[in-house]
Amino acid sequence: MMLPGLKRWIVIILAGIAVIVVGIFLYLGYHPVHVTSMIIRETLETAADLVPHKRSGFVVILGGALIVCIAIYKMTLSVVGAYVPNERESIPDVLYRKRHLARGPRVVVIGGGTGLSNLLRGIKMFTNNITAIVTVGDDGGSSGRLRQELGVLPPGDLRNCITALADEEGLVTDLFRYRFDSGGGLEGHSFGNLFLTAVCAITNGDMLEATRVASRVLNSCGQVLPSTLVNFSLVAEMSDGSVIEGESHITEAGGRIKSLSLKPAKPKATPEAIDAIHAADLIILGPGSLYTSIIPNLLVEGIPQAIRDSNADKIYVTNVLTQMGETTGYSVGDHVEAILSHSGTPSNLGYRLMEAVLVNDQTPDLEGKLPDNVKPVVLDNDRVRELGVVVIKRSLLSQKAIGHHDPDKLAKTIMLWHMRHGRKQPIKKTFGKPQAKSETKPSATAPVVTNNDSADSSLVAAGLKDASTLETNNGTTSGS
Repeated sequence: MMLPGLKRWIVIILAGIAVIVVGIFLYLGYHPVHVTSMIIRETLETAADLVPHKRSGFVVILGGALIVCIAIYKMTLSVVGAYVPNERESIPDVLYRKRHLARGPRVVVIGGGTGLSNLLRGIKMFTNNITAIVTVGDDGGSSGRLRQELGVLPPGDLRNCITALADEEGLVTDLFRYRFDSGGGLEGHSFGNLFLTAVCAITNGDMLEATRVASRVLNSCGQVLPSTLVNFSLVAEMSDGSVIEGESHITEAGGRIKSLSLKPAKPKATPEAIDAIHAADLIILGPGSLYTSIIPNLLVEGIPQAIRDSNADKIYVTNVLTQMGETTGYSVGDHVEAILSHSGTPSNLGYRLMEAVLVNDQTPDLEGKLPDNVKPVVLDNDRVRELGVVVIKRSLLSQKAIGHHDPDKLAKTIMLWHMRHGRKQPIKKTFGKPQAKSETKPSATAPVVTNNDSADSSLVAAGLKDASTLETNNGTTSGS
């Protein structure tokens, strides 16, 4: 590859040589135009004598067409390259994202922490129409310090989701994740948190605009929204009657949580979050910390009602393991019941908040790797069925992170369930209250869906199943 600026000097040298040649012709008494035309004429006459005119004409036309095609191709690369730098993503990736993923289902994911960002890495492979609604109750670490010193919404979970949705996790993404390990006031801070805080200050405290700017910098697919713009604190009432304020203090206490509330109570939801829920085809709750990532979003005024009124498919993803300081000894039924009670959803109408709960049925190898009181979340089928929620069991464990979901397996399972469940018409914006689903209670014995991998043509077309599976299933059906 030539050094920058080298080509222009080569062109200037060639132009100088051409001027010297013209000068030589003039010095010898030959007009350069006459000499040039004579050479061209003699060359064409010689070619016509050696090659038939039809063949030579075809060769010349083909050569001209080749030159035009190459020029158009190079020009297209130059124009598109101005908008799509080579180090960010290739042109085929752009076309795939624009034509296929842009037509994907509208997915709303609600939660926070590592679980939410882990899920987003898988979901972005199926659609670009993603909205992550993130809790902003963090008061520890870098986010807590920025919140206390500058009064901004804690940016940590927002930053994690934005980087998870980045089209390509390259240098810029690594930069957003970089955490300073020394340097006075910088120690412990993440660059992404500082960036969001700086943009928020420039935009007069507009954290929504800060997340949009960060998403554009990382070329993220989808949008990330705080559940509320109110700076709240978590307040937990423990089973022994004590009251603890602050997310970090709640998890450190290590007791059993009886109930959770926000201070101030019932903060208003972000309007964009409500609009996204109403327009959604699929709403996913979790995975993530039950009391510090998922439930805080459901204590924001407007969000649980919007979920209940939405016509979208709704699914809750339980954690693989219980969490110290929050869900020690909890079963799947405990998780579901805690979500329903805190969201104000009657237990007999649980299906309006979540139609299904996705449970990992693969036993993790925890021997000597985690504390003794961290156990797999146990499935209590009967209790979950009584709440009117369908149970879906799949093997979802990650081979890289102990006790976490594999993002690809998790996203594929959810999207398969959504496609089989059938898409509903999203709620249209009206001046009145959105029309809710029928409140007829489903059967108290909601089925447990096991690993049935039968496929149809729509799943094959979407790339979610192999065509060979479809052929096998069709052959079995026709033979029965």
